Order: sequence, then C-alpha cells, then structure tokens
Amino acid sequence: MKIGKEKGYLALVLHAHLPFIRHPEYEDFLEEDWFFEAMVETYIPLLDMYERLTQEGVDFRITMSLTPPLCAMMSDDLLRERFRRYLNQRVELTEKEVLRTQYSPYSDVAQMYERKFKRIRQLFEEYYHGNVLEGFKKFQDMGKLEVITCCATHGFLPLQLQKESVNAQVRIAAEDYARKFGRQPRGIWLAECAYNPGDDIFLKAAGIRYFFLETHGILYGSPRPRYGVYAPVYCPTGVAAFARDMESAHQVWSAEMGYPGDYRYREFYRDLGYDLDYEYIRPYLHSDGVRRNIAVKYHRITGKVPLSAKQPYNPQEAREVAASHAGNFMFNRERQIEYLHEFLKKKPLITSMYDAELYGHWWYEGPDFLEFLFKKLHYDQDTIRPITPSEYLAENPDNQVIQPSMSSWGDKGYNEVWLNGGNDWIYRHLIKAAQRMVKLADRFPNADGVLQRALNQCGRELLLAQSSDWAFLMTMGTAMQYSTKRTKEHLQRFLALYDQISSNGINEDYLRGLEWRDNIFPQMDYRIYCSHHAREILARQ
Repeated sequence: MKIGKEKGYLALVLHAHLPFIRHPEYEDFLEEDWFFEAMVETYIPLLDMYERLTQEGVDFRITMSLTPPLCAMMSDDLLRERFRRYLNQRVELTEKEVLRTQYSPYSDVAQMYERKFKRIRQLFEEYYHGNVLEGFKKFQDMGKLEVITCCATHGFLPLQLQKESVNAQVRIAAEDYARKFGRQPRGIWLAECAYNPGDDIFLKAAGIRYFFLETHGILYGSPRPRYGVYAPVYCPTGVAAFARDMESAHQVWSAEMGYPGDYRYREFYRDLGYDLDYEYIRPYLHSDGVRRNIAVKYHRITGKVPLSAKQPYNPQEAREVAASHAGNFMFNRERQIEYLHEFLKKKPLITSMYDAELYGHWWYEGPDFLEFLFKKLHYDQDTIRPITPSEYLAENPDNQVIQPSMSSWGDKGYNEVWLNGGNDWIYRHLIKAAQRMVKLADRFPNADGVLQRALNQCGRELLLAQSSDWAFLMTMGTAMQYSTKRTKEHLQRFLALYDQISSNGINEDYLRGLEWRDNIFPQMDYRIYCSHHAREILARQ
C-alpha cells in the first residue's frame, strides 16, 4: 500500500501471557506443558511468520504484550532445557509418525508436523540461540513489532487497595522490560484490561505512554468520547488509552460467527495422546504415565459430532480457508473504515485486541491467517494502514482528554470474573499481605545481606500470589486445585518469611529454597514497596 493514501488505521494487538509456572522440585510437571505448548503452537510460529514476511519484503505492524512472567519463563535456563526435551520428543515422535501413517489418510498431516517441529527447533536453536526473546527484540528493533509490558505478575489492579502494590506491579514490570529489551516500555497491557480511574498516574511515573481498555471503558468515560473507540483518548495524566473495537473482535472471537469455528480447521480436543496405543505413546508422556495431550492432532472440527466421528484434517485445505478468512477480514475492515472516515471526518483507528494464544494454540491456523492478512494489506489495498500505538500517537498527538471509567474485560465487564463467591476469600489475605509488605519495607529501608534477600523474597511471593490467573482459574473451574494451591503456597511462604523477619530469626536454608523455587525477578528490590514512593507519585495529582 502507499503511505498517506490510507483512510484509516489498523492496530492489531496480541496479549501474550502465561502465569509463572516453574517446578524445579519435580522431574516434570503437568502445568509446565502450558508453556511448552504455547511455545510450539503460538510464540515461535508467530516469530516464524515474522521471519517470512520480512524475507519477502512485506511491511507489517503488530503490537504484542509479553508479560514479565512469560519473559521470565522464556529466559529461564531450567525451562529452556525442559522445552528442548519437549521439542526433541515431538521431533522424534513425528519422524515415527511419518513412517506409521505413510499409507493412511493422515500422511500429509504427519509430514506437516515433522516439518513444523524441525523448523521450530531450527528457529529456537540456530536463530534465537535458545532464547526466543532475541527474536521478539529483533523485530522490535526493526520497527515491525512493538513489544509492550504488563503488570509484573498480571496483578488485577482495581482490587489492590494498597497503592504501593499498584506502583510495584507497574514499576517492577517496567524495569524488568528495560533489562530484557534494552529500552523503556512505551505501552502496557493492564492485566485483564482492568482499569481503575487514577491508577494511570503510576503508569506515567514509570514512563509509560499508553494502555488498552475494553470498549466500555472509554465509551462510558467523562466527557463522552467524541470519536467513540476509533481514536485514543488522553487521561487527565496525559497517558493515552486505546479501546477495543468489538466489530473486528467478534469476527475472530465469537463462538458462533468467529473464523476459528470453521469445520475445516484443526480440532483442538482430539489428540494423539489419547488416540494411539499406550505403549507406543508412553515415551512422550510425563513420568507418571498418565495420558494427556501431546500437541499432535490429526482431525478437523468437522461439525457438532462426537470426537470419535471427527474427519481427517487436511492442512492444505485449512490453509486455503485461512487465506479466504483473511481476505474477508480485510474486506470488512475496508468497509468499516470507509464508512467511519466519511462519518467522523477523520481517519479512524481500529484497535483489534486478542489473546495471543488464540493464534496457533486454540486456532491452529491463526498464524497463517495473520500472515495472509498482512500480505493482503501490503499488496491488495490502499484503504488500511497497519500501525502501532506509538506510531499513531507520534503522527496524531492531538487527542481528546477524558476520564475513562472503571472497567475490565471478561464476563459482564466489571471485575466479576476476578471477584465472586468462588474466589473472594483470597482478597482479605492478599490485602493484608500487601499491608505487611509495606510495613516491612518502611521498617527496613536500608537492609543488606540475608535480611535484604528475605525482604526481596517477600516481594516475590506477594507478587506471585497477586497473579490474576489464580482467581480466573477458580472462576472457570479449570485447574482449580492448582490455582488454589498456588495462592495459598505463596501467601504461606510470605507469612513465614514475615514472621522470621519480624522475630529476627531468618532461616537461611528455608530462604534459599524459596529463592531456588520462586526465582522470578532476580533484580528484585523490596524498597519499591516503601510507602513514600507511592505517596510522592499520588502527590503529583
């Protein structure tokens, strides 16, 4: 497309996040597979797609949040080694599958998986030297990708009554990002798009220029936004807020009308971990020997039929469908932008926001869809220009000032997923722990040695307990036992350290064990919780 001829902009935003799951005390751990599956199905396939677009000279723009817990797992030596083992097992399995299926309807699928896993291994080992953050940094430095941060452990800010905790979630995230990407973050994804009016002052203090909101966060702002969600707004602090466009969201997200439900796409819920003979599949299971998903699936969605009635997957057909859907998405955005351009008398911005794991993990063909979309945007039209939020603000610095309303995404849009009868018990403990953390930081402003280590570990345990993932999983009823256990364990570890510090009796062996197990934020400085930091920021309002 020709820059300057566009009638509007498309900001495509992917939120990449997983909770910090790392269990060095076990040989393997079920929930660590969440990370390994996302690596082979979403994060590395997206990088592979960026590599191809760049090699072919296709200009593209995309924004991705890489949350601090996810970045920590991507750069952790133990998890990288375990991922290598996981990946090598998939390569070995698919090599065997190519032989086993050579005269069956699944031959093409088996060959596809073998090529894919070997390509992922090549990217991981040869391109990115075992650290995929190198890949994301590479495309950010090229100006194609804008990586933004998130709250330190995906903490749900509106339910954190201690403003010291809000400040810590933001500041620790910004500092962690700077260490990993060599520059300050320009934007942030507030966990669960949950916004509490006034909290943006902590974003401003951390040097963050913009964040994202669910649609009604801006539509119900005061005064009413002149351009709806089709232009960002400035909070009174000067931090910009971008709101989600629901029309483009529904085309992808909707269970009824969304693209991922097409019957020709890969079926997520039928997996070789359950289909194949047990002895054949046993080497690719965990040490407990229990059958589970192994990220190799041979069937398509087919329709509303039992899993046993699913038909063989056809990779080429599915790829053609992804191309067709990409064309349809672009056509609809062109019509949407043309209408809004005429109606608003300015170039509208469509902000399309999705969980990154939708692309590849849940919707296997999602990366293909994005690749076709960027190619079509580059070659086939002049109406839409892909853009990052930073580029938009640089080119369009004059925007309306409003106070966005409190909001979140998720069911009903007002925090209910994270605060309800199934998980409300956690907050009295989280709030009390945060109060005690502030008290410790104020009491020992200049600690060193073992005391400093213990205070830093208190901060880590509090942050890990505050992860919004645990409350979410409790509500969803999935991994409920694990999420409850994690919440309790981090609180118990925090309280044990708090008691040891308060009684001047730190058990260094116990502390060392926690540092080994919960090693997120190695540069942690507990002083961020000192009350004067938050007071000074709030005094600027």
